[in-house]
Amino acid sequence: MRIITLHVDFIEFEPKMKALKSVENIEMKKQKIEECLVVLAAAEESDKNIIGASEKTVKEIEDVANQVKCKRIVLYPYVHLTSQPAQPSAAKEILANIEKILRGKEYDVSAAPFGYYKAFTVSVKGHPLAELSREIREIDGGTVGGGAPRQEDIISGALKQEEQVKSEWLILSPDGTITPADKFDFKNHKNLEKFYKYEVAKVRGVASEPPHAKLMRSLELVDYEEGSDPGNLKYYPKGRLIKSLLEQWVTNKAIDYGAMEVETPIMYDFEHPALKSYLNRFPARQYVVDSAKKKFFLRFSACFGQFLMKSKMTISYKDLPLKMYELTRYSFRLEKAGELVGLRRLRAFTMPDMHTLCKDMNSAKNEFRKQFELSIQTLKDIQIEKEDFETAIRFTNEFWEKNKDFVASLAKLMGKPVLIERWNFRFAYFDPKFEFNFVDSMDKCSALSTVQIDHENAERYGVQYTDEDNAKKYPVILHCSPSGAIERCIYAMLEKAHMESEKGKNPVLPLWLSPTQARLCPMNDSLVAYCEKLADELANQNIRVDIDDRVESVQKKIRSAEMEWVPYIIVIGEKEKESGRLAVRFRETGKLESLKPEKLVKIIREKTEGFPFKQLPLPRLLSKRPVFVG
Repeated sequence: MRIITLHVDFIEFEPKMKALKSVENIEMKKQKIEECLVVLAAAEESDKNIIGASEKTVKEIEDVANQVKCKRIVLYPYVHLTSQPAQPSAAKEILANIEKILRGKEYDVSAAPFGYYKAFTVSVKGHPLAELSREIREIDGGTVGGGAPRQEDIISGALKQEEQVKSEWLILSPDGTITPADKFDFKNHKNLEKFYKYEVAKVRGVASEPPHAKLMRSLELVDYEEGSDPGNLKYYPKGRLIKSLLEQWVTNKAIDYGAMEVETPIMYDFEHPALKSYLNRFPARQYVVDSAKKKFFLRFSACFGQFLMKSKMTISYKDLPLKMYELTRYSFRLEKAGELVGLRRLRAFTMPDMHTLCKDMNSAKNEFRKQFELSIQTLKDIQIEKEDFETAIRFTNEFWEKNKDFVASLAKLMGKPVLIERWNFRFAYFDPKFEFNFVDSMDKCSALSTVQIDHENAERYGVQYTDEDNAKKYPVILHCSPSGAIERCIYAMLEKAHMESEKGKNPVLPLWLSPTQARLCPMNDSLVAYCEKLADELANQNIRVDIDDRVESVQKKIRSAEMEWVPYIIVIGEKEKESGRLAVRFRETGKLESLKPEKLVKIIREKTEGFPFKQLPLPRLLSKRPVFVG
């Protein structure tokens, strides 16, 4: 069993249609229940002992209910918490048993209908126990908060040690002042407060679908793939264009910074001594594959291939700092099923991964700062500004004592307070690391850019350079992703656009990423040929332009373009054909202007200068386009 408990002000749900043909018919009515503990529950294939699974789950629910002092419980079937669900009949029986046992213990229990698609709204209370997750296992009779690994999962030593490390949470201000986080005045730093609470609570799952997940489908960008493992997504043509442009953009950033681009394998020998040792120093769960009587793991970053490559290279101190880069399509991490939603947390993702060999710690800190600045600029390119993300800098007590001024300089560079996590010991290979964390519309936070200083892997892999005295020495290694995962970039842009729309602004994507940059809307069929000629002229200027040639009213064509977030909507009538001017509707500002074509070209070229370009990903005529999302 997997459950997420939510202590809520209210939950409101309404069944919409059957998800299972075998379930009985019910009245499709809306229900609202206030001041309750909502239990999102998913029975799993491994729950063979129905009575045992029911009783253990009740025990966990009671534990949470007692802590939050709540006697009203809502059981909500939520199969999305697991990738290996029980058969519907078994799941229904387990949930019925849980309901019966709780009623016998004098809880006020309500149950959302089983086997139905439901719309629901929840208002979760904001305290540390308001969102918790549990996995109830039969393997050893135990339960692990936040979800536990299955028997076949490979858990690294770093993950186990991370659970034991003691963290001290501090706020470092640009002027160098450091304050315990629970004593800091967050009045003017609400996003930072949300980030701090998110980090302390360590609840990564979500109770409802986030806005970006709805947008990624409604805009026909990205979708779930039922035929794959959860957390592996499919990209429609418009989404593939955006992802491809982002991949090209961040790769150009790394190369311009001085990195050499390479490509390395996606799969590695589980028993390789250096690799096996490193697995235990990286806090992530691995995908493991059996092939030809050997065990392999799918990479979770480009580290393995790059370190093995560097171990065979002849490197001089004159070559340092030496930068190597790979765009890993894909990296794999076996994230918990209950945390997989949309683009925020995935099992297969695209990670721009740069590793820098530095001569010593002073050189490493200098590069760390440069890559900190590189990351700020990289996110700015996709319109994720400093006010949109919060900085976490994490390190041991030992690093802090030796490098206080260095850490303070990073906060000064950021120009606003940053969150400090100070560890009592180093549980992984890195110390320190920073991340830029985007705070989304559901107050969840996700790391984008990151840099880490690696103290172990040069020696582990035998990566050496020859110093001035002709002696072989181990470099200090920096791990850097200047943007973070490409999927997370799309998530952040969509979430930001949604939050802007909540403020009454028109949601937009950066112009260089908009699948259609300009749309021509002819007022009648006789103007389509003229629009074709005009589209050729614009396309020759590296502008993605299409034509709404459908038999629809101009108002409907404009509305359709607005729903697709087209930046420039151009209505073409006889007047425009005669004058040679364009009636351009600017989505971002809502303004309507009459422009010459060359003026529009200039506006678009100025806003997209320096960014990569790709052609229109779909047929130019809308009448020739299929519908990808029904």
